[in-house]
Amino acid sequence: MTREKKNKKTDTIYQTLPKVPSGISGLDEVTMGGFPKGRPTLICGDAGCGKTLMSIEFIVKGATLYDEPGVFMAFEESREDLAMNVASLGFDIERLQKENKIKIDHVHIEREQIEETGEYNLDGIFIRLGYAIDSIGAKRVVLDTIENLFSGLENEGILRSELRRLFGWLKEKGVTALITGEKGNGMLTRQGLEEYVSDCVIFLDHRVIDQVSTRRLRIVKYRGSVHGTNEYPFLIDEDGISVLPITSLSLDKQVSTERISSGIPALDKMMGGKGFYKGGSILVSGTAGTGKTSIAAYFANQTCNEGKKCIYFAFEESPRQIVRNMRSIGMNLEKHIDKGLLRFNASRPTMFGLEMHLVSIYKMIRDFKPDVVILDPITNLVTVGAMSEVKAMLVRLIDFLQDEQITVMFTALTLNSTVSEQTDEGVSSLVDTWLLVRDIESNGERNRGLYVIKSRGMKHSNQVREFIITDHGLDLVDVYLGPDGVLTGSAREARKIEEETGLALRDYAVNAKDREITRQRKTLEAKISSLRNEFESAEEQLNRIYNEELLRKQVIDKTRETMTKMRRGDDENGAAAKNKRKKNENR
Repeated sequence: MTREKKNKKTDTIYQTLPKVPSGISGLDEVTMGGFPKGRPTLICGDAGCGKTLMSIEFIVKGATLYDEPGVFMAFEESREDLAMNVASLGFDIERLQKENKIKIDHVHIEREQIEETGEYNLDGIFIRLGYAIDSIGAKRVVLDTIENLFSGLENEGILRSELRRLFGWLKEKGVTALITGEKGNGMLTRQGLEEYVSDCVIFLDHRVIDQVSTRRLRIVKYRGSVHGTNEYPFLIDEDGISVLPITSLSLDKQVSTERISSGIPALDKMMGGKGFYKGGSILVSGTAGTGKTSIAAYFANQTCNEGKKCIYFAFEESPRQIVRNMRSIGMNLEKHIDKGLLRFNASRPTMFGLEMHLVSIYKMIRDFKPDVVILDPITNLVTVGAMSEVKAMLVRLIDFLQDEQITVMFTALTLNSTVSEQTDEGVSSLVDTWLLVRDIESNGERNRGLYVIKSRGMKHSNQVREFIITDHGLDLVDVYLGPDGVLTGSAREARKIEEETGLALRDYAVNAKDREITRQRKTLEAKISSLRNEFESAEEQLNRIYNEELLRKQVIDKTRETMTKMRRGDDENGAAAKNKRKKNENR
């Protein structure tokens, strides 16, 4: 029965094809749910591309994850060989057979086994396959490979008839079938008919470019269902097959306003005091020896100190080298490794092609589920691909990490002291924050300067800060501007000493001037006191002279009066005249 699905744009109800999940990492996302239920799917490709492995994983995952027993009918490899080949992937086929969850049937094809009365037909195969299906109640079936059924058959009419009959019989049984086929000359399969009668066709490709092998998967057709139409790289490792389902990108990702620290307080301050956005992408670029790896390691250390997980992909140094080197600046990464918070993955870029690197990174992130991912340095990937290919790979990676809300930091090597076109074209336009660490050569020495070229969605500093690496870690200090420009290193220290000396001299001069003013004030105050004393003395002398003159006048007046009395005598006329004078005075 088909399932109903609602179209969000039109609010109409339409039916969708029922599907069976494959259990293969990433493949169900590419097929939008898995293989068509109850219908045959063709998997074709050259030898060594992974057809048998994909089909056996389909059977094993169905039995172990979805409780769907399966039958694997092999026409080339024996049951023992199959069990041995997939044991390295952790698939215990022998145990599953004992539990009746799967059934492996090796059929050695002989013409006489499927010929009756001179005619070629597959009735014998139908009987044998039908018994295997019924014996365990199988829901999944694999036929590997179909060419062996028709080897040596020259009658094309019989071939077409029996092939159609086989696919029709599988549909009638209601099993979800995978049929593997070898690539033909100019066709998807040798017979050129299987792809037409199959409801779903998946083409696997194993190519070698510049001595680097890459496996890719493409869905050629899928009747009744939408599906991914591009080529998807896939990886075969100890866990089986992993498909990277990221090619067509949409720009409707969720974003976070949460901020996370870089581990360098001064750098956080340059980013508005809070650090980077969670789920964002950061690029740290610069010439060799400017401290890009140290910045990345500091970010990883801060993440682990907060109890979060970080995975560090190193393309240049081994994990032991990085741990040792970071210990010289006071950072112990080994404790985070022991706690399981920090995981290193070191490999040379030439180990895989770009897409295989992308698949392996994708798979490790899925398994480890980190909060922060570091790639150091991404410019080494240019050795296995053109810059445009590296950019396409990083677009896929950034898109995947944004979906998972994982913060990623890249480091990139620039070829000179200016902003490299290589870095700009490849990465800088993709990231949210771009930090540039550059050399500042002056005064016969080399120093480092760091500044923020861009940081989307946040206020950030436009100042160049001197970036220093010491035994105690990383720090950013304010640069000094002198007559000839920015001063760093010993020139900065000399400038600081000069300014401190000048400040001390100014303080001494100010203090000396204050003392001189104090002395002059005291001198003036003494002079004022002396003048006041002189004034008081002169005033006292003038008062004394005035009093003496007044006293002298009084004495003279009294003497004159006495003398007058003595000359006139005391007679009546004299007394009458005196009284008359007093009366006149009283009037």
